[in-house]
Amino acid sequence: MKTNSNVEKIILGVDPGTNVMGYGVLRVRGNKADLITMGVIELKKYASHYLRLGKIFERITSIIDSYHPDEMAIEAPFFGKNVQSMLKLGRAQGVAITAAIMRDIPITEYEPRKIKVAITGNGSAAKEQVAGMLQRMLHIPQDDMDIQFDATDALGAAYCHFIQMGKPEVEHHFSSWKDFVNKNSDKVHE
Repeated sequence: MKTNSNVEKIILGVDPGTNVMGYGVLRVRGNKADLITMGVIELKKYASHYLRLGKIFERITSIIDSYHPDEMAIEAPFFGKNVQSMLKLGRAQGVAITAAIMRDIPITEYEPRKIKVAITGNGSAAKEQVAGMLQRMLHIPQDDMDIQFDATDALGAAYCHFIQMGKPEVEHHFSSWKDFVNKNSDKVHE
């Protein structure tokens, strides 16, 4: 599948977190991606988990309204042994997804390993390796790299999505429950 070089697309990448949430925004023109911005949403200063969730929704919505992404790529939470941490991380991811759904932005979720393979070719790559490859591929000046890895992880999700755009779709991605039902109406049994 070839992409039209005249078509421009903005991709928002998100690395969910309850203490720090990363984001990265790419502009895609044909087969070239350029960095627009990346950063982190600091949440440690809010004592209440619920207040943190509200701030995530507020900031992701603000980023969406500022950069008008066409699509969102979000990193799937890794499965750890601490159930409470997983629950909190899942809530944070859900809130970020909800912000995108509220603006009718399609969402694609990527496992951390798939993102690492797309960026470095190694599913076990360290965060430093992912950041370094993104810096080289996107020609990011060193001064702009003095950030937390949450931001480059989010940028990695966006770049992984950019790479996947040029490949035939093998999985179905849905922008809402209505979209899911519409695309699967032939499979609904009464």
